Amino acid sequence: MRILKLIAIGSIALLNCEAYAQRGNPPKMGTKTDMVTNYPQHLDFLPEMVNLLKVPEGWEVKVAASGLGRPRMLYTGPKGQLYITRRDGGDVLMLTDNDGDQKFDELKTVLYDFKGVHGIAMKEGFMYLCNNQQLRRYPVKADGTLGAMELLIDDLPNGGQHPNRTIAFGPDGMLYISVGTLCNDCKESDKEAATMLQVDPKTWKRSIFASGLRNTIGFDFHPTTGELWGIDNGGDGKGSDWPPEEVNHIIKGGNYGFPFAYGKREVDQSREDPAGDIKESVVKTTQPSTLELTAHMAPIAFQFFKDQSNIPLGYKGDGLVAWHGSWNAKKAVGFKVQRIRFQNGIAVGVEDFLTGFLKGNNRFGRPAGITITPAGVVYISDDGNGVIYAVKRKS
Repeated sequence: MRILKLIAIGSIALLNCEAYAQRGNPPKMGTKTDMVTNYPQHLDFLPEMVNLLKVPEGWEVKVAASGLGRPRMLYTGPKGQLYITRRDGGDVLMLTDNDGDQKFDELKTVLYDFKGVHGIAMKEGFMYLCNNQQLRRYPVKADGTLGAMELLIDDLPNGGQHPNRTIAFGPDGMLYISVGTLCNDCKESDKEAATMLQVDPKTWKRSIFASGLRNTIGFDFHPTTGELWGIDNGGDGKGSDWPPEEVNHIIKGGNYGFPFAYGKREVDQSREDPAGDIKESVVKTTQPSTLELTAHMAPIAFQFFKDQSNIPLGYKGDGLVAWHGSWNAKKAVGFKVQRIRFQNGIAVGVEDFLTGFLKGNNRFGRPAGITITPAGVVYISDDGNGVIYAVKRKS
């Protein structure tokens, strides 16, 4: 573990009152943050490690597939296939469970030439895929493989530090694309960075739906209200305990505070003021988070329980979030899947759903993607050891 003490020195006091009141200056008071670097030790997967995992009472977990490299986002196809994007491999896999035992028997590579592919969605016979700058679609053939590519967008903001775009169609028929900030903690010059974009599939023209979202990789639409919810990654280099990971109700035109604030309008005092204004006044106009969770757990996928069968009473309308795990906290956190509890369409709390990957400062799994099948099977990808886990109700 390595700890660096960084001290940001405020601006020197100016000599006259008029100059001293000038807006847009760096912070007037010195601020201090601790940059913590702690990468938990990776352990290679062994089949018996599944016995270390814990799920809620009445559920069970088993390995559905392994040896898959670095699987990221997941999508359940119309015939029960599991599609997997592999960002590092630039490909998309299709796994098939032929006998219904939640263990995949067949693997096909359905796409192999899309560097950095990450986000995946399907609608009306097409598969939509995106990397940091392109959105493509492909017709899905009867056997689940893909036809010829159609390039829809090729000028999304350059990926920078956060190139992992995700996509989903909303109840309004629009396509939503998450775009993270291009660096850890900067005021972006590209207005589309640190936003949620909305794309009209009739014209493929896009607009900014919401802004001030540092990196909301995981988002989904509530099954009852149809409203958009997302889990935002807080910034690094500000100590082990701050800023929080945020559960946000994302509304059209909403600004969620980044880079000037986190959580419930908590001003980041290490930031310079925006040109022509001060942080405190800007932050007053932003949307507060609904729920704040432990810093640096690194949320990836987020999916709601909807109308799937074999789901316990009370689960519908709750969500699952995959915590990829920390590198920026003194004590390792994350490396698990949690259930976000909702009441009357509003996030109110959190509880563990799949845990056990982290033992002390050692870990054998990094949850990334989540999909919930119509039969109520929850598939979770581990991009650290190339495993797909199946979590389901016991028979």
